[in-house]
Amino acid sequence: MSSATSNGPAVSREEFDALFERVRTWGRWEPAERGAWNRVGADHVRRAAALVRSGTAVPLGRPWDTVSGPDNRRPALHYMSDLGDVEAPEPSAHKDFVGADYHGKGISHLDALSHIAYRGRLYGGGAARELVGAAGARFGSVAALGPLVTRGVLLDVPAALGLPWLEPGRAVHAEDVTAAEEALGAQIGEGDAVLLRTGRFRRRRELGPWDADAFCAGFHVDAVPLLAERGIALLGGDGDSDVRPSPVEGLHSPVHALAVAAMGVPLLDNLDVEELAAACAATDRHDFLLIVAPLNIPGGTGSPVSPVAVL
Repeated sequence: MSSATSNGPAVSREEFDALFERVRTWGRWEPAERGAWNRVGADHVRRAAALVRSGTAVPLGRPWDTVSGPDNRRPALHYMSDLGDVEAPEPSAHKDFVGADYHGKGISHLDALSHIAYRGRLYGGGAARELVGAAGARFGSVAALGPLVTRGVLLDVPAALGLPWLEPGRAVHAEDVTAAEEALGAQIGEGDAVLLRTGRFRRRRELGPWDADAFCAGFHVDAVPLLAERGIALLGGDGDSDVRPSPVEGLHSPVHALAVAAMGVPLLDNLDVEELAAACAATDRHDFLLIVAPLNIPGGTGSPVSPVAVL
């Protein structure tokens, strides 16, 4: 397995565009706005449910982060709107408000297919300017996705390397994926959800926060064809799947463009998978039942979410 710490090799825009065409799945499924989630049918769900042995449920969502920091530039909101003194007494009621500009590095969330366009086109080829406006998305909204229940695979690359975490800027290549599969004993298959652990939140707890928009470990674009060949339905992890700085000239989030806009694969960002990694190591198994239930937001480009892994 590669031990390089760089985000390279560099990829030209022409090479990237060829890769985009190579992994593109436009026109493959109906309904198109569910993209790769169409891969997951009743048989997939039954097989995933059969993975449950101990019945241990592990939450993957981060705590609702209301504290500003270098990796949380738009903190979530939480305030009390009723302290039991507004309505008639008995029983008293306590109410609160929550809100979030969740696309960023602070909130665990799901990216729907309307979240990313490449060269002005959403997944399937529709013009983004025509399909996404001030009232929301008319194609590829999170409401069109619904819930996902499937097999999850934790790709714990630091564990496979014998490291506590990957340093920010470290690219995960196709060779790292296959080596981790072999080391961890879990191969990625059709309809699976792949969760990449880079160790981001362990590093954050031990060393403090940093600007993850500028530097973070994640996939190099050369890993995407392998994931496409395996037929994944969902990609996510403790970052946003992209290595940063980007290795592709002129593109800040090339894996986003390939996964969402080309392959129709929604993304899960900013999951805290440390508890899951410990549970997987303790049981010596890195696949599990995964349940993802985004909020039903008509026109939404995504949703805050707290997925659950069940071992």
